[in-house]
Amino acid sequence: MRGMNSGCIDLIYLDPPFNSNANYAAPVGSKAAGAEFRDTWTLNDIKVEWIGMIEDLHPALHQTLVAAPSDSMKSYLTYMAVRLLEMRRILKSTGSIYLHCDPTASHYLKSVMDAVFGHENFRNEIAWCYNKGGRRSTGWKRCHDTILFYSKGPDATFNPIRVATSDGEFKKRKGFKKPDGTWWEPTKPGKEAGSWWADIPSFGTRTNAKEYLDYPTQKPVALLERIITASSREGDLVLDPFCGCATTMVAADRLNRQWAGVDLSEKAVELVKGRIKDDQGLFKDIVHRTDLPQRDDVGTLPPPKSHKPDLYGEQGGHCAGCGKHFELRNLEIDHIVARSSGGLDHKENLQLLCGGCNRLKGDRGMKYLLSSLKMDGIQREAAPS
Repeated sequence: MRGMNSGCIDLIYLDPPFNSNANYAAPVGSKAAGAEFRDTWTLNDIKVEWIGMIEDLHPALHQTLVAAPSDSMKSYLTYMAVRLLEMRRILKSTGSIYLHCDPTASHYLKSVMDAVFGHENFRNEIAWCYNKGGRRSTGWKRCHDTILFYSKGPDATFNPIRVATSDGEFKKRKGFKKPDGTWWEPTKPGKEAGSWWADIPSFGTRTNAKEYLDYPTQKPVALLERIITASSREGDLVLDPFCGCATTMVAADRLNRQWAGVDLSEKAVELVKGRIKDDQGLFKDIVHRTDLPQRDDVGTLPPPKSHKPDLYGEQGGHCAGCGKHFELRNLEIDHIVARSSGGLDHKENLQLLCGGCNRLKGDRGMKYLLSSLKMDGIQREAAPS
């Protein structure tokens, strides 16, 4: 997402890992066989520069992460926070975001979303209810997911959705002529949907639904159709940054939206192409990119070295690695997030390192550098505040 232009997306839906402390894999022989992911988290899963960046530029968000009750939750929330910051940047001012989660971390994620998008832009906490969930001896069985709905600002696109109040209510009803010869049309069927969604069933453990792929955490197309219909218009661009088995893509395509999906798994690419083809009866022009996109909305950035004097002052002349003081000429520009990982030449992504630290770090993260310094017995000096 770092390579996407700011303000280019109309709607984001994400169904990310939930910090469930479990591993998921599609069964052998299913259409989604080969799809798997790990949903366990430690501090080794995050980069130390992420925390430093958040602490410097987003102090309220940093406080939320610090308050996490465990290292596992802190790691997971940091992983989510750096991505949510990018999602906010790429959303249009009229855009919205729906974050799908469960009770494992929903309350913590809501605090993170408040810090990133602003509590004033919170719209709804949607309960998607379903008739499943194992028996629990210590409490009520869990039978709903939470979808956190935020907008980028006050003018976000929203189209109220009407749902049937009875099984036959959406059957076509004809109008009739009044005595004066004009036509009377019946009122629009159904009632406006609220934030309690119990009319869209989930996939059971033995479902016969045609769309079901046996993909771990798969969601029904109807759920995404409701979200996309409500918070976008035809032709809008919908993004799913954890696209998995392509449900968002299928729903967006049916509703004549443009769409983009991101996933680490090659299996996801296969499922996107297969499902869209099966759904349309033809093969649509689907662009599969494995390279990092490059932003073209930032103009020509000044060369990184031009920021060296400012960075020297901000760092007090100290190396951001070992913390030792050097003269300006002895410090070198370093990209905090390497260019090979999508890091840009923005000043916020630059720091000064001494020559030794810069070569030790290479294109790796600061966590590697600091760990290496510690292993080599080099005591990091504390820069004066």
